[in-house]
Amino acid sequence: MVVNSLAFAAFFAVVCIGMFMPWMMQKVVRQNVWLLLSSYTFYAFADWRMLPLLLGATALTYFVGKQINRAVQTEKWAAASFWTTCGVVSGVALLLIFKYLNFFGESFAALFNALGLRCSWTTLHIVVPVGVSFFTFKLISYVIDLHRQRIEEADSFLQFSAYVAFFPTLMSGPIDRPGRFLPQLTQIHHLDYPKAVDGCRQILWGIFLKMCVADNLALLTDSAWTSPDSFPASRLVVAALLFPLQLYADFGGYSHMAIGVAKILNFDVAINFKAPFLARNIAEFWQRWHISLTSWLTDYVFMPLNIGMRGWGQVGLALAVIINMVLIGFWHGADWSFGVFGLYFGLLYIPLIVRGKFGKKKRINAGAHGLPRAEDFVHMLGTYCLVTIGFMLFKADDLSSFAHYWQALARPSLLSLPSLGLPVFTYVGVAMLMGCEWLCRDREHPLQFVHGPAMRSRAVRWAIYYVLILCIFLFQGETQQFIYFQF
Repeated sequence: MVVNSLAFAAFFAVVCIGMFMPWMMQKVVRQNVWLLLSSYTFYAFADWRMLPLLLGATALTYFVGKQINRAVQTEKWAAASFWTTCGVVSGVALLLIFKYLNFFGESFAALFNALGLRCSWTTLHIVVPVGVSFFTFKLISYVIDLHRQRIEEADSFLQFSAYVAFFPTLMSGPIDRPGRFLPQLTQIHHLDYPKAVDGCRQILWGIFLKMCVADNLALLTDSAWTSPDSFPASRLVVAALLFPLQLYADFGGYSHMAIGVAKILNFDVAINFKAPFLARNIAEFWQRWHISLTSWLTDYVFMPLNIGMRGWGQVGLALAVIINMVLIGFWHGADWSFGVFGLYFGLLYIPLIVRGKFGKKKRINAGAHGLPRAEDFVHMLGTYCLVTIGFMLFKADDLSSFAHYWQALARPSLLSLPSLGLPVFTYVGVAMLMGCEWLCRDREHPLQFVHGPAMRSRAVRWAIYYVLILCIFLFQGETQQFIYFQF
């Protein structure tokens, strides 16, 4: 049951009816119970076998959180550190066992065999829980923030469970922090009409991105990566250049839908993307791409590392960035290609660090005729090309597939004129996406009509809605699973 399906629409309608019944809105605990039951039902549709794991991990972290809070209140800092370590280790162990155990076992077995040491590793057919990378980070941030006294302990196990399992963001984020989300579970939620309308607009935009852009682009990119030798090298270049847009439309589309669903329920969740392809360097790109993940690792990994290695100057800063980016890579999957993916982006930070431009933010201003300035456009184009190379590692099944794709590129057909390989509307959809990204770069989403007299016209707004809905019905691609469901 995915968020762009009719099944989800029916499910969400029931959730909304129950959430905003007069009897339900009399007490916050009733709404939280309903929200938790709805979330567990949603997760059960994805994989009911993993419900006990989600519940068990939530219960364990809640218990650890109570011990941390008790130790902090009594100023028993050694005990607080012990319990925090227990909470972090249990969260990391959850990821290691279910997501990385086979990977490390097979890697060490290959290493030992290469050294002449006989080692046989039996692959364990472990089912990876849907959304494990997302809800595990919620659990870890809770215990760390309690220890750092950034948040107060959850009022109840019910409240904490509803935070961890909040169904719009459970599968593929955004990764909400407890300090932002837990307070929202302490108040009764009423239907906020303007907010709900904006949520519906954001859902519509997300569906358009997923069904009309991402699912159509997948036809070209998937076929190119499945059998690169079957296509001219020039077409492989087009497929590589289009994959970042496909990934953005897919994952960004899901994020827009998740945020929109939350808005209808009168919840605020973190923004996950902010026009990433307008970035003029790699640092700016990662400030705009998968924001909830990069900010999470910045706070809990990069900052401690940077502080610990600040005596090493630029070398220490570069090492902290590289380690952080490698972890971002491995967070996505258990394969060396993801590790190299993170290492690649980490190394791209080094020129910025050497030139003293790391972390500097500069507003994107329009030039003549409302278009990007020439200098900014060149930097955007260069950054996109660097991102494309990195995302080829993301797309590849493994490093050998990545190398094979590059070998397929090194053919005379690289100089041939590439065929479109897709219906013209797909490229129109890409143009619509990039145009909206530029024009609406200061908004949360393009359909957030807050600027300009034309957008305040009811007729104009509804014309845009109808055009998007018509496009979804007429030009939707073959249904594809959301890419980030595998993480």
